[in-house]
Amino acid sequence: MGGVSNATPSPVPSTDRLDVAARLRDALLGASFTADGLLDLLGAPAYAALARSETVPALRATRGDTPLETLVRLFLLQQPVPHARVAAVLPTEEALEAGWLTRVGGDEVAATVDVRPYGGPGGEDWFIVSDLGCAVGGAGGIGRRDEGVVLGVGGASTTLAGITVRTPVASALDLGTGSGIQALHAAQHVTRVTATDLNPRALHITALTLALSGAPTADLREGSLFEPVRKDETFDLIVSNPPFVISPRARLTYRDGGMGGDDLCRSLVQQAGERLNEGGFAQFLANWQHVAGEDWQDRLRSWVPRGCDAWIVQREVQDVTQYAELWLRDAGDHRGDPAEYQARYDAWLDEFEARKVKAVGFGWITLRRTGAAEPSITVEEWPHPVEQPLGDAIRAHFARLDYLREHDDAALLDSHFRLAAEVVQEQVGLPGAEDPEHVVLRQHRGMRRATKVDTVGAGFAGVCDGTLSAGRILDAIAQLMEEDPVVLRDRTPAQIRLLVEQGFLEPAS
Repeated sequence: MGGVSNATPSPVPSTDRLDVAARLRDALLGASFTADGLLDLLGAPAYAALARSETVPALRATRGDTPLETLVRLFLLQQPVPHARVAAVLPTEEALEAGWLTRVGGDEVAATVDVRPYGGPGGEDWFIVSDLGCAVGGAGGIGRRDEGVVLGVGGASTTLAGITVRTPVASALDLGTGSGIQALHAAQHVTRVTATDLNPRALHITALTLALSGAPTADLREGSLFEPVRKDETFDLIVSNPPFVISPRARLTYRDGGMGGDDLCRSLVQQAGERLNEGGFAQFLANWQHVAGEDWQDRLRSWVPRGCDAWIVQREVQDVTQYAELWLRDAGDHRGDPAEYQARYDAWLDEFEARKVKAVGFGWITLRRTGAAEPSITVEEWPHPVEQPLGDAIRAHFARLDYLREHDDAALLDSHFRLAAEVVQEQVGLPGAEDPEHVVLRQHRGMRRATKVDTVGAGFAGVCDGTLSAGRILDAIAQLMEEDPVVLRDRTPAQIRLLVEQGFLEPAS
């Protein structure tokens, strides 16, 4: 999430001296200041504690004077370190001149930004730059100090990175880039990356993240959402982890949308369609209101722009009290004046009551630009565990939609299918019963779906190895079950379509 503030943030390193970032990168890698190096040094409990903003275990694990311990104390724990110790590891004078370090006390130096190792999907050693105290898990209470801060990696940003389709394309747009995490990922498979943010400080830090990670530069533009993008510009990929929080007012602009209710997320989705090239994807995290008297799925369907397929997955729902408490704690209000906390809590509930909001949903929205006469819109609730990264699974979902659109029932019965990898069958029923009450097919990859099938569906899926056509398999099942093969061919394609759409069956070709 990106944002802006009238406060005066602390100085950040200069982007005029990105050559210093390259030398810093070499020094950090030389000292094994990487995700793997941190885990080896700190151990799993202390490493996990950092993600909860708990630093005591890491402080205890870095009481020595090795180069790696020095860097952890300097950049992750924001501790002053003697100049001589730092000079043995980093090009200290250059780092001081470029603003990565500052002198404190008599002979100590301190970091001006948080630098956190981040492992890329292909084993890359990257570094995410953010404001001090704003790295993983560091956002709690941050709004009470400075609303213009730039946050580092969090659960939302890693979720979006994991669900993004990663095919090589020419152009990508990262809306509300923040510390540049999505732009960094995109730079690995996109020729030209454009990143926007309302907060100029975020763009500055994105440039530092890219430089320190050894990634290509991006086209950085200041402005809100699509405002910095020309009307005639289109992209193959659009991603955004926007300020989606539904709040009474835009108090913390790194997270609060600044529009009424869920209007920011709605407008973002609706405007994305005309910015996509044919076949291009737009992928967002979003919050949406559950309004009394409205079907939440119909509400989201109304957001989808013309000419786009959509797959919208609701991952979590919170009632309005849970939601208000979550974001009040995020701002640290629970640690302040109780009367002020109560007044703010009341303001959230007043806002929800006025809008007849009963709950708030969170999830993923994926659009794909299509020339199909009848685009497909899937809106579903899936709160169960999934296997990240899901980018390939999401791309495959839309490929299956194309396949099903191109095959009527007759063509489907002439087609050959294979059972997807790691699908198992479960039979549910009373102990000792001759026949199961129902049969469930379950995936152990990707979305990890489970779906009930009848005897024909289970038998059909079990035989699919690409050898026989669907029609031939149904004829064999009809003979075994002593059913009319014509009737079976007539009633089974709907079940086959569902199994293909959900990824249990894959076209053999």
